Amino acid sequence: MSVIVLLADGVRVDTLANAIESGAFPALARLQAEGGLHEVTSAFPSVTGPAYAPFLMGRFPGSVGLPGLRWFDRSRAACSFPDYTRSYVGYQMRALDGDLDPDVSTIFELVPDSVAALSVITRGLPRRRQLVALNARSAFRAARTHFRGDVNGWLNVDREVSAGVVRRVREDDAPFVFAALIGIDKASHASGHNSESVLEALHIVDDTVASLRHDLEQRGAWETTHLWVTSDHGHSRVRHHEDLARVIASAGHRVIAHPWVYRLNADVAVMVSGNAMAHVYVDLEQRERRFWRGMSEPGRELAEQLVQRASVDLLLIPIDAEHCAVWSSDRGRATITRSGDRFSYVMSDGDPLGIGRDLHQVSSCVAHDATLRTDYPDAVVQIARLAGADRVGDMILSAARDWDFRARYEPIPHVSSHGALHRDHMMVPLLLNRPAARTPRRTVDVMPSALAALGQSIPSGLDGESFV
Repeated sequence: MSVIVLLADGVRVDTLANAIESGAFPALARLQAEGGLHEVTSAFPSVTGPAYAPFLMGRFPGSVGLPGLRWFDRSRAACSFPDYTRSYVGYQMRALDGDLDPDVSTIFELVPDSVAALSVITRGLPRRRQLVALNARSAFRAARTHFRGDVNGWLNVDREVSAGVVRRVREDDAPFVFAALIGIDKASHASGHNSESVLEALHIVDDTVASLRHDLEQRGAWETTHLWVTSDHGHSRVRHHEDLARVIASAGHRVIAHPWVYRLNADVAVMVSGNAMAHVYVDLEQRERRFWRGMSEPGRELAEQLVQRASVDLLLIPIDAEHCAVWSSDRGRATITRSGDRFSYVMSDGDPLGIGRDLHQVSSCVAHDATLRTDYPDAVVQIARLAGADRVGDMILSAARDWDFRARYEPIPHVSSHGALHRDHMMVPLLLNRPAARTPRRTVDVMPSALAALGQSIPSGLDGESFV
């Protein structure tokens, strides 16, 4: 038995469904006919890197040490002087494995003969089993392609990953294969999720599935192979770019934000991901979070100012490790509480998540189902799990529709973004080559399902459950 997971990074559910319906993607259409296409929720922040943790660790990203694509190390324990910041865009990507919770296993550690291509999480994966390893040469190539805004260059990377995966599966009976194809995400940022370049990238995914299936059928291994195609996040149109760092600086604060993180006596750190979410850290001289009750008056004033910005849809303020305030300028305020594996959502003067009712001490499954048809699917659980994690900001911002939080320093202007709690970002496809034993809910279900398919024991404490 083997499991192959193809991560079509950034593909939306409707983009994939419409492409299959068009008849131009026959290999993906066969998968849907034989197994099924499911809509599942990703993780918050819905951004490449952190949102890989569910697939490879079975856990939500904040709880394993990945609060975002960028974050500030208040404790000064993980990040170094002088800025104490982390950005997984660039050379610090190599620090990601070390930032992970050492007590939580990756699937590569649990299934030692695994193979992966272009995975940002590689702990437990020897270099010889990384088909496109993040070495100095590939890092330089990726940086050059990124900073040139070269979408065709990313599509060529996808073709290289595809060829490497097909060749390795043909030659090696690896029990678990994980391959990230990132062209769809790059094309979506540059030209929108409905663009021709996105479809070109999706054809690479279809060709990969076709080649894998052909080879596996030729050697009689298809019937013992699970082949799944999924995504870590969606995309939505961006018309306005809020320069969040400049906005906060204009309010009188000394701000550090990437790429210029070296500033003396900074009092606010702005860490943007995706670019539709951001962590904002205040009172930077404090080595531990003081939460809302211990926040300085300037920090509280900043929160009240930010929630009124047109760019800010939701402002999340951790009150303590178990409670998080949810603010919306036009839909009011509520509080989310986590007590062990139970979750509550209590409205105070409005319904910012649009659930329509309070939730009291419900399971994660009930909370998921209660929010699934709203614009914020799985938001209660995602907010609770992220807000209670270490390394998160004193405020967490989720962008309004048509907005993101980064107006400068992108190599090409983003016409589409992700990272927020919106439905377009949080709902992702899960395409299976055989029917599921139960309906999948979340991307965290993929890792325990892979272990179950392989006959491996499933560790306790995972955030997902098997659909196999």
